[in-house]
Amino acid sequence: MDERWDELWTNTLKPWLDELEVERKQALRHRLYCLAGGFAAGFTVGGLLYLWAGDGVFFFFGLFVSTVIGGIVGNQRVSRLAKQVKTRLNSAVAEALDLSYMEKPAEPARFQTLRDYDLLPSYNRRHFEDCFSGERQGCDFELYEAHLEQRRRSNKRTYYVTVFRGVIIRITFPRKVEGVTVITRDNGWFNGLAALGRSMGGHDLKRIGLVDPKFERIFEVYGDDQVLARYMLTPSFMERLLKLEEDLRGKRVRAMFDAHSGEGELLIAAETGNLFEIGSMSKPLADQSRVQALVGELTQVLGLIDLLVRPAIAGEPSLVEDVAEGQD
Repeated sequence: MDERWDELWTNTLKPWLDELEVERKQALRHRLYCLAGGFAAGFTVGGLLYLWAGDGVFFFFGLFVSTVIGGIVGNQRVSRLAKQVKTRLNSAVAEALDLSYMEKPAEPARFQTLRDYDLLPSYNRRHFEDCFSGERQGCDFELYEAHLEQRRRSNKRTYYVTVFRGVIIRITFPRKVEGVTVITRDNGWFNGLAALGRSMGGHDLKRIGLVDPKFERIFEVYGDDQVLARYMLTPSFMERLLKLEEDLRGKRVRAMFDAHSGEGELLIAAETGNLFEIGSMSKPLADQSRVQALVGELTQVLGLIDLLVRPAIAGEPSLVEDVAEGQD
């Protein structure tokens, strides 16, 4: 890390984490004692059940349930400490980058809009966390993590499966945005079903052909104006969108330009998994790699936001060329 981060670590974060190290060790011992106590209680209860029923299944059932309960109770103290450390570290990193951080966003930015335009899957349970907001190159932005789960049933058993876990990004886009342009993933053989367009968010959107066949194989685009859509979707922008997917090690990046908010916005959803975590609590808290990992993940996302909003540079196709090609 550079001098700024070294100073933050040395003067602020390391002393605070050193103070919490005793609590970390005590929390881990407490978890171990609860786990051992649960096992001992389970052994006793399981033995009594075995004597009562004469079946070894009851013994192992009692042992398993009691041990699991002991582990859950014991882990609560560790979880509380981990949450405290994560919030403080993310807040400190955000402040050093002139950003704001909230552990849980009260009203996630444009989440329902992404749902209305089928850029996020349906869900039965949702969870939002790690919201960073601020300004990059004159553009306001907000990013947060979303975890969406669907309820499933099998053999009279109800369980939940993750259908989306990743980042959602809202950026006030520097170029003028008009109407709606939706960038979703290619659907292979199903493309023919949507050749004439799709109804999304209460709008009838038309299929937009992309200039570059490479992107045509990856993305499908729908919009309410062919010319304006191609104006926004320059080849350089599509390259940058793919770079975001690659650098975040994410899957199925999708996005949309939306003018209906009153200030033209670019909305992005990328399946990145769980970011901005502090790592294992089994390691000493004053481990600089924790902060390095957080700084690395956040600055990487910020760099990609910068990349998406900057103007085209020499050697990249110009907007005029892109629009002209799209009209040929």
